Amino acid sequence: MSNNLADSSHPTRADSSHPTHAYSSHPTHADSSHPTHPAVAWIGLGIMGSPMSENVIKAGYEVTGFTLEQEKLDRLAAAGGTVAGSVAEAVRNADVIITMVPASPQVEAVAYGPDGILENARPGALLIDMSSITPQTSIDLAAAAGDKGIRVLDAPVSGGEAGAIEAVLSIMVGGEQADFDAAKPVFEALGRTIVLCGPHGSGQTVKAANQLIVAVNIQACAEAVVFLEKSGVDLAAALDVLGGGLAGSTVLTRKKDNFLNRDFKPGFRIDLHHKDMGIVTDAARTVGAPLPVGAVVAQLVASLRAQGDGGLDHSALLRAVERLSGAQV
Repeated sequence: MSNNLADSSHPTRADSSHPTHAYSSHPTHADSSHPTHPAVAWIGLGIMGSPMSENVIKAGYEVTGFTLEQEKLDRLAAAGGTVAGSVAEAVRNADVIITMVPASPQVEAVAYGPDGILENARPGALLIDMSSITPQTSIDLAAAAGDKGIRVLDAPVSGGEAGAIEAVLSIMVGGEQADFDAAKPVFEALGRTIVLCGPHGSGQTVKAANQLIVAVNIQACAEAVVFLEKSGVDLAAALDVLGGGLAGSTVLTRKKDNFLNRDFKPGFRIDLHHKDMGIVTDAARTVGAPLPVGAVVAQLVASLRAQGDGGLDHSALLRAVERLSGAQV
């Protein structure tokens, strides 16, 4: 396997002495005298997937995408991508296949079956699942794909919609070192912190821990906001000074305006964080790790969702604290 694509000093071009590339045993379709980026298929163009795929296009890759919503496909085409009519069509000639869908059932739906990725991708392709799913789902997918000669990385991300747009995501990866090295140039088009965390499923385990930390942090921020407001403090000034001290965090920085303006337009929906809290609590139970605070926050997330706020941004945990304080929201 060529290491040129993993060389961060040349993130966008393969070594011209090697007309084939590290992702597949098949040569690219371009003339070997003009080496090109690997062809990318992108499945799932939601809040995260759309800006992420656009950043890959901006980095010089040819991206063929498929999703269920026509307006998302139109957006991809406007950004310079190619629209496919199905998963099978999108992945058929791809060297790299990226999936970014909501949960384990959706990953399984696009991966398996006669119209899925595993039956239609060519041997040697690299499947990078960037969804947030259970670690076991990732492990099972890697095993099934291996039987087809398809390599897999689980590579969930953190940073929310803003991080996806700005290409500053944190990417936590599980899989083989050689596949991670091959995928590094694509990851560099999407994020800044890119780490191989261990074997298959490790990326998802670290993402579960990430979601635990984020949920607890948002809940603490929400409680502080209600406390400060009820105490008659200038909330904007308080959050500014808190952000500059030990209480400062990426969560507080990113969500401060949400709290101040009660703007809960979804960047990451409560529905999805509820799913993720289920993943982390189940995984922790399996390994015998206690989550006393995490379990309480998981219930608060579930309660907010049950009250009809599942479609709001997870900063809407503030609404639950306000309700507990007696406010009408």
